[in-house]
Amino acid sequence: MLVLGDAHAAALEKRRALFAAYREANQDVTLQLGDLMYYDLPKPTWFIAGNNEDFDTISALRNGLVSNSDVRNATLLASTVVKLDGLRIAGLSGNYAPTQYDRPRANLVGERRRHFTHEDIERALSLESIDVLMTHEAPHGLPVSEEYEVGCSHIDDLLAALDPDLCLIGHHHEHTETTISGTRVVSVAPTWERYYILDPDTLSLTWHETPES
Repeated sequence: MLVLGDAHAAALEKRRALFAAYREANQDVTLQLGDLMYYDLPKPTWFIAGNNEDFDTISALRNGLVSNSDVRNATLLASTVVKLDGLRIAGLSGNYAPTQYDRPRANLVGERRRHFTHEDIERALSLESIDVLMTHEAPHGLPVSEEYEVGCSHIDDLLAALDPDLCLIGHHHEHTETTISGTRVVSVAPTWERYYILDPDTLSLTWHETPES
């Protein structure tokens, strides 16, 4: 299956790169790690929301309300799980803000809808038999190059509780890999640089340069 990092596809150039990755990979199933920002897609895609999205669309997808020409082949994973090619794949949407975490999701408005809340984490912690976990926020110990300390204790808790074989991380626009609590954790590069192919039988992940659009 195809795995894509941040797309930022509201911009035409980035959207062309996104579609070039779909064409080149030619997979039936796609996973996307957030900051998608464009939801009329050529192949069935299960994605998590990032910190840059159309949050009206994301809110509608959370509530199962979207049915229009601007959303096609896009299914949001928001503390939910799907079974694809024999894998149970879970996704946590959003990023962490300590000032918003304890608020009810229904009270988040505007751009604050980008964040996950305690309700989202509690729902995710109740999931079972997870093979692959997708998050936009990173756990502690992910070796990415940022000017701030990377890591969220709530993602640490999810890794410990769900014990997935593989955790895929968006947001940082950098490919790095490590092992945390027995889980292989991969931060994926943005779609305009690379796309990935995930073997559902072995969970091996190979990357390829995204072709010119």
